[in-house]
Amino acid sequence: MNPGLQYPIFGPEIYCPHCRQTIPALTLTDTYLCPRHGAFEADPNTEELVHLQSGRHWRFWNGEWYRQHTHPDGIRFEIHEALDRLYTQGFRATKVIIASRYKELVSAYLERNTPWRNNNNDAQMPRLYGLPVEFSSEEIEEPCWEVINFDLEKEPGVPKRYPYFRLFE
Repeated sequence: MNPGLQYPIFGPEIYCPHCRQTIPALTLTDTYLCPRHGAFEADPNTEELVHLQSGRHWRFWNGEWYRQHTHPDGIRFEIHEALDRLYTQGFRATKVIIASRYKELVSAYLERNTPWRNNNNDAQMPRLYGLPVEFSSEEIEEPCWEVINFDLEKEPGVPKRYPYFRLFE
């Protein structure tokens, strides 16, 4: 028997999408077992990993697991966490690009401003957390957008300096 056929589609071990601990596959099944988070089933047809207790779906792209959201709060929370991480790394986001497959899911939750002082196109763009939002292009076939949820355009952040800090420099 081919040893590769003894394991689920992602191989003999993966890392848990929740805790990133290496977890083993159960032989002759489509299941991986995390001691902290329980069982994950690999679906060979969709190439998704399903957490059996919560029903959450994950897909793999470039060495990372990406949760596939079914509720707008999930993706909004994930974007908020990414913005926090970016800020702690000394960057600031200038735009959020969300996978077009989430357009219907999140559109009702985006901020919309009507420009009253000027005709700036940027002011007409939908916003999330104050940032302009675009959706990935459906015409250009980029396979990553079938898996990843969003991307942040960023630039180096300007460190805030307070006058009383100068006393300690």
